[in-house]
Amino acid sequence: MIAVPLILALAVAILLLPMVSDLTSAAKVLLGPDRRSRPAPAELPHLLFLVPAHNEELLIESCLRSLRCLRYPVERFAVVVIADNCTDRTAAIARATGVRCLERTEPERPGKPGALAWAVARLPLPEYDAVLIVDADTTVDPGFASALASAAPLRDKVLQPYNDVANRSDNALTRMAGVLATATCLAFRLKRRAGLNVPVSAGMCIGTGVLATHGWNAFSLSEDWEIYASLTAAGVLIDYVEAAHLYAQEARSLHQSATQRQRWTAGKVAVLRHTSPGLLRSRRIALSQKLDALAELSAPGPAVHLGVVAACCALTWLVPAPGATLLTLALTASLLRPATYTVIALGSDPEPWRALAAFSFLPLYTPWRLWTLLGSLRMMGNKPWVRTERHVPRRAVTDAHDL
Repeated sequence: MIAVPLILALAVAILLLPMVSDLTSAAKVLLGPDRRSRPAPAELPHLLFLVPAHNEELLIESCLRSLRCLRYPVERFAVVVIADNCTDRTAAIARATGVRCLERTEPERPGKPGALAWAVARLPLPEYDAVLIVDADTTVDPGFASALASAAPLRDKVLQPYNDVANRSDNALTRMAGVLATATCLAFRLKRRAGLNVPVSAGMCIGTGVLATHGWNAFSLSEDWEIYASLTAAGVLIDYVEAAHLYAQEARSLHQSATQRQRWTAGKVAVLRHTSPGLLRSRRIALSQKLDALAELSAPGPAVHLGVVAACCALTWLVPAPGATLLTLALTASLLRPATYTVIALGSDPEPWRALAAFSFLPLYTPWRLWTLLGSLRMMGNKPWVRTERHVPRRAVTDAHDL
């Protein structure tokens, strides 16, 4: 019985940590100026877009089409597709669009991290200022490159664009994802103004100086979190560029989403376990950055957060645990942060009432997310990568019918 209060107290500490970090950041913003001003770049940087792709014949053409439509001088950027252990027409489609394609055949080392490490070792990185990693199932806004270039010089920093949902109007699941993407944007705004690093994900822009110094050493199930943790501990700046928009296809069914969520969770927990000692010992970052990085690595997603709070509150009163009222209040208070961001995001949604209606799916979605959380335990350790199922965008289907 002693273990239950300890588990509940640990849950409270983990769930409250992001809010504590945000309050600290807000205090910094109120007490000082914007800590990351951007002077106009002297010249446009040279950019290398890497598109890792494993059997992405369904979506890669739309990705490459969006890169061809960038409003950026063609002599200042290049696009390279990494066809990683493909058994479909990915490489042929890439070459048909006129971009360079590297084909990797190493079935014993599958996955995006290995493909990127393989490509980085073969490309003339010193010729470029930064490498941008754009997944084959995403598209970018025409102003994507120009927005990132506004943060130049880029060689010694990392940038994260605004990740939006390409298919937010498909159903309740994708509409909720769109709202939560906007909520994440709001959190990143605060971090940037407070001078804190933001987590990296699809579309990350890594300076070639950073790669020359630190290399590509992320090979976990969640390489994005591994990069964020290791570079943050090393004192590398990870800035946020909200004007650079990238659009990713969100899974539109629970079945389609399951393996993706399990992989992300398992990878994130593994990264937290392996990198937190280095973050805490680092002399290159301040205490506020350590606090925020640990908050990011340990924080569950909003739906899991809600489910954990509900389960812990029920456990608090069923046991019953000492200080049950205080524990319940603290658990409930931890929901203020995600709830605040979500409400603000709903207000800025293109279709706010439909987005709000989508959250009626939450009572079903939350238990399912808790179930996938338990399922992620099966993926802990050195387990094989499982590819997320893709689907043809509705717009593409409509265009095909029009033809």
